[in-house]
Amino acid sequence: MTVRPWFVVNRANPDPCREGDEGMFEITQRDGQARIGKFHTQHGVIETPALLPVVNPNIRTIEPRKLWDDYGIEAIITNAYVFWKHETLHREATQKGVHAVLDFPGMIMTDSGTFQSYMYGEVEVGIEEIVEFQSTIGVDVGTMLDVFTKPDMSYTEVQAGVHETIARSEKSLASASGLMLNGPIQGGVYPDLRQLSASSMAQHAFAIHPIGGIVPIMEQHHYSTYAQVMLSSLPFLPPHRPVHMFGCGHPMLFPMSIALGADFFDSAAYAIFARDGRLLTPWGTERLQDLVDWPVIMPSVAKYSPGEVRALSQNEREHLLACYNLEVTLAELARCKQAIRDGTIWQLAEQRSHQHPALREAFLWVQSLSQLNGEHLGIQRHPPSSGGTSPFDWAVSWEWLCSTQTVPKTGGVAWSSEDMFARPAIIEARRRLHLHWSPKKTSSTVLITYGLKGPFREQLNELAMIVYEHAPHIELMIATPLGLLPYGLEDINPFAHTDPPGWALHQQPPDWWIADELKRLKCSHLSHICVNTTPNGWLDALLQNFELPSQRQFHSRNEHLTTIHTEQGISKVMLYLHLSRQDATSLMHGTTFFANKQGRLKNISSHDGRHVLSPRLYDGGLSLTTEGAKDVFAFRSHPLPISIPANSCELGGELGPAVVVVDEDAEPYVRSGRSVFHGFILAADEWLLPDEACLIVNPHGELIGHGISLCSATEFQTLRKGMAIKVRGGISPE
Repeated sequence: MTVRPWFVVNRANPDPCREGDEGMFEITQRDGQARIGKFHTQHGVIETPALLPVVNPNIRTIEPRKLWDDYGIEAIITNAYVFWKHETLHREATQKGVHAVLDFPGMIMTDSGTFQSYMYGEVEVGIEEIVEFQSTIGVDVGTMLDVFTKPDMSYTEVQAGVHETIARSEKSLASASGLMLNGPIQGGVYPDLRQLSASSMAQHAFAIHPIGGIVPIMEQHHYSTYAQVMLSSLPFLPPHRPVHMFGCGHPMLFPMSIALGADFFDSAAYAIFARDGRLLTPWGTERLQDLVDWPVIMPSVAKYSPGEVRALSQNEREHLLACYNLEVTLAELARCKQAIRDGTIWQLAEQRSHQHPALREAFLWVQSLSQLNGEHLGIQRHPPSSGGTSPFDWAVSWEWLCSTQTVPKTGGVAWSSEDMFARPAIIEARRRLHLHWSPKKTSSTVLITYGLKGPFREQLNELAMIVYEHAPHIELMIATPLGLLPYGLEDINPFAHTDPPGWALHQQPPDWWIADELKRLKCSHLSHICVNTTPNGWLDALLQNFELPSQRQFHSRNEHLTTIHTEQGISKVMLYLHLSRQDATSLMHGTTFFANKQGRLKNISSHDGRHVLSPRLYDGGLSLTTEGAKDVFAFRSHPLPISIPANSCELGGELGPAVVVVDEDAEPYVRSGRSVFHGFILAADEWLLPDEACLIVNPHGELIGHGISLCSATEFQTLRKGMAIKVRGGISPE
């Protein structure tokens, strides 16, 4: 291992992307709509989410080369209109190229002058002219000259601006001469116009979609409107193009923005705030004149006190504070990226929302969308309205936000306020449970236990053995803070991985809550009984009440554990492989089980001894083996897909794992166990979701392998770079 010095000297210039990859965007990790990706350019492959510091070519508070060498910045943004209008800069950029003028080897993006039109009025450059100029000076990503729409503009004015921007798209792209171009989304504060802008601009061959017109919204701290702009725009943009929050550079907004799907940010705030003696923090802004100690210690100020910095000259102080602001901004961005990797970006957004009242208001507004799908879990807030002259369906935005959530997640669920009940991952876990699980046909009574926190198995296994063996008419369920949970799924995340306080456990759930949960679980026709598991002797009293034998009358513990394992297998096959209870029961008929020393099920083998399923210990999920994939595919009666769907849907409740059709070029690789990449997929079932098991067939409908999808079915339409399916097993031709 090479030890790097603590200081950076002449960081190497970036390698260009592979030939043919320019402009491609691949998703490498995700947490819902938050994603870590790679954007490919001739001046490096940029990892997103990424910050593009704004560089004014006339006022370089921090030199671009320092941004590259000392801070690892991979991309910057500057203003093409400033270069075009300034005679000397115009000449130098035309002769040498913008990378040489700024002495920056990474990706350079340019704005077109639209923001100048917002600040100072009309600009003096033409639509085609500014695009051609950006191409001439060699930028990596340019921007078309769109029409800036301000929050105080009327609906009619904004509508006209949106249509004009759309009309300029073809002219701008025709003038680009191979230059990657930004296609900004406008629409002011009107959700229906944002949707129109996004849907229309998505039809053109842009590389990135900036969300424009948000600077005045942020300046007024109207963060609820900011969230509305995002959620009325992003669901209608293609997933293979990064989203750039144009003008957003305050770290306070990063967690929520990234959780809602943002990929790029640009920041002039690091320099502008420094000139005014202001410091950026993840919770707001501090003034140097008010500080005795630093709110956050950063390398640039580690040797100085705030008082010592105040005593510096104006230029020295401005430079030091700009470095400080940049370091704080990069640190918050890094924190967000790690949260994506850990699957906790929504929790981070929750935490940050409590640090500023306007941000909290925005976060509560986003949460309120969960009501529209009936999954509010008791949270009662005012439903959102459109704000425009045409209705806007916010339920579509919430469905989009939840549609790429990983279920089940790994790791514990941090207990917080009622915020946790509106987390998209928890909402989606509940939705899939209610969609795919169904009770036994012999059930007549639901026995609901409460007062427990996981692991439930240690406290309820004896009861479960008795119920499954001697009382098949009883459906055993656990009241968790996140909803009723069938005992066959007692170890799944998030239900069994939440550690709530005692007060959240020991109260009997109210009748209205139980009725609602039973309805969702298709058990509203069954009677129910609630049992408090807290007092000593509760089990014996319950057995006497139901006239069931005590645990001491069992002759073979292993035999009764088999009944539990069978129900666990059936329940997990329904939930994770989407088979009906009847087909899941048939799949589990005659199976044998291998459990660890703690009694947790690890492997399930078929009646003829083939290993078919592996319950996962870390999240309660279920993994298919190759033999299991063959058996599950045999239950398929639904026609094979013939295309990649334009929209996802909730079909597939009992249709089995989604099937993906790959082309003949990919077939030998799949059969040998190698993963499928984007561009080789011909068709997919529309209910395919990220991190779900899927079956892979060739164009003739022959099963050739199985794996885990890394995206939704609709994302197969546009993504052309990166891994699409992680193959877990290939099937050799017979």
